[in-house]
Amino acid sequence: MAGRTARLVLLAGAAALASGSQGDREPVYRDCVHRCEERNCSGGALRHFRSRQPIYMSLAGWTCQDDCKYECMWVTVGLYLKEGHKVPQFHGKWPFSRFLFFQEPASAMASFLNGLASLVMLCRYYTSVPASSPMYPTCVAFAWVSLNAWFWSTVFHTKDTDLTEKMDYFCASTVILHSVYLCCVSFLKDDSLYLLKESETKFKLD
Repeated sequence: MAGRTARLVLLAGAAALASGSQGDREPVYRDCVHRCEERNCSGGALRHFRSRQPIYMSLAGWTCQDDCKYECMWVTVGLYLKEGHKVPQFHGKWPFSRFLFFQEPASAMASFLNGLASLVMLCRYYTSVPASSPMYPTCVAFAWVSLNAWFWSTVFHTKDTDLTEKMDYFCASTVILHSVYLCCVSFLKDDSLYLLKESETKFKLD
């Protein structure tokens, strides 16, 4: 009984630690966000915020609360650096400077370029490889799975939400699973072709 209780306490402690990061658990951060939301995110202040917010920010889903968290994150980072401490994480992520509506500009650009490279290679595959070739549908399907994953990776690094985070992770997992499937199918197909050629050679010799 005591052992079970100890395990439950440890699990509860681990869950509490996993629920946030050092930065967003700081009282100064929480107080800053609370005061910012009270001051800017309701009534006439909210209407004023929306009227001066660039259209591309609103289309990307940036809200008043998101802006408060972003500004207060850098306030907290500034205090950490002033006191000689390392930069903390916020909500499980390192702080990045926003550019236009991109939350993580470098990561979003890298994901976009990877997706673009996958699209270019898919177009070349369409024009260079006959549709009757072995594994043609499997390779095309893998290319589309990869394109979908890079698309959601770009969206996730542009604006981090529960939906975009889940889609990024789930789609990345589908690429891994499809890679394993592609490897197995390729191996089995090559093996079957080898056995077929071997049997044809044996038949001719007989």
